Amino acid sequence: MNIALLGYGRMGKMIDSYAKKRKHKIAFILDKDYQKGSLSQAEIAINFSVPEAAVSNIKLALKNKIPVVCGTTGWLDKMTEIQKVCLENDSAFLHASNFSIGVNIFFKVNKYLTKLMHKHGSNYKASINEIHHTKKLDSPSGTAIRLAEDIIRNSEYRKWKLGKQNNDCLQIESSRNGDNPGTHSVNYLSKVDEISIKHEAFKRDGFALGAIIAAEWLIDKKGIFSMDDVLKI
Repeated sequence: MNIALLGYGRMGKMIDSYAKKRKHKIAFILDKDYQKGSLSQAEIAINFSVPEAAVSNIKLALKNKIPVVCGTTGWLDKMTEIQKVCLENDSAFLHASNFSIGVNIFFKVNKYLTKLMHKHGSNYKASINEIHHTKKLDSPSGTAIRLAEDIIRNSEYRKWKLGKQNNDCLQIESSRNGDNPGTHSVNYLSKVDEISIKHEAFKRDGFALGAIIAAEWLIDKKGIFSMDDVLKI
């Protein structure tokens, strides 16, 4: 397939490399002050731009009826608007806070554990901890927010707060450290013990490969999708 890369930072370059290994072609590259190729030649777009450019990049592709796979977070207050543009242009859109297959399994484990704790863990306080590299722009990460939202939907918590916690507020601790690709843990602490689940990425390759797998799945489809659809989990 012919791919448009919208955003050509570290993730964009890694996706470029993995796409070519899987015999795909890069038809178009768009980044700040840089453009190469022709968008009209692209069959699908993968967006890993900075948050400020995400909405305009996604709209550009969708209005040209090019399906979009997007991994950028930090712009999700515009999600309803993007979904509307997608449907109006009879195209397809798939967003994931994290394309790692391991992380998407981790999401499922988190949901299951949350339901168990809601039934049996009234003495436990939940919290989330995430660590990323110092160049990551949004904090907390989109992955941490997804974990928090899944907990909130299945618990007595009503919202999440960065670095704060009370009876109805779920605490997220967010750190930026070196070149860490991403570590997320969900913790349940009581006076007598602690239950924790953790996902640690050793390198970014899983994110890039997952995005390409999602693009391969999305091509020729219409509508709004998630990684749950791709992985059937």
